[in-house]
Amino acid sequence: MELWRTLHPPLLRYLTVRRNDSPEDLASETWLQVIRDLSSFQGDSRDFRAFLFTVARNRAIDQGRARAARPLVLVADPIEGQAAPSAETAALEQVSTRSALDLVATLPADQAEMVMLRVVAGLDVATVAAIVGKKPGTVRVSIHRALRTLARDPQVRSDRVQEEVV
Repeated sequence: MELWRTLHPPLLRYLTVRRNDSPEDLASETWLQVIRDLSSFQGDSRDFRAFLFTVARNRAIDQGRARAARPLVLVADPIEGQAAPSAETAALEQVSTRSALDLVATLPADQAEMVMLRVVAGLDVATVAAIVGKKPGTVRVSIHRALRTLARDPQVRSDRVQEEVV
């Protein structure tokens, strides 16, 4: 349970930035796959984190392939009876997290993925490189360029994201 509490929020953020249709469903599928493959896992907590995000990436790729082969129509159902945190707390957390995710999502998809794996998932460069199938030097340079791009003029990028949303 502690693993889920610690790793589920960064997993959701990662899947959200990948622009998956339903990051919550994909995260659930990821955890189920991790549980199924747990008997073959060996390593420490860093290795588990890499294992989790590798499974998530593979699930996201599979979902993208399935979506390309067969488009889906999604209908959202309202959720009833959920207890919510205070409105102020929920709003502040949601706005700051959503703003950060939207900002990262303005990057090219490969850079956004590497930033999320390195910064949000907390994976080291070598592990990120192994997950995305690139050399560590390429990952370092890509992340550096992505962060430099975000640091240049975040307000302009944030305004651009707001225009796309509206």
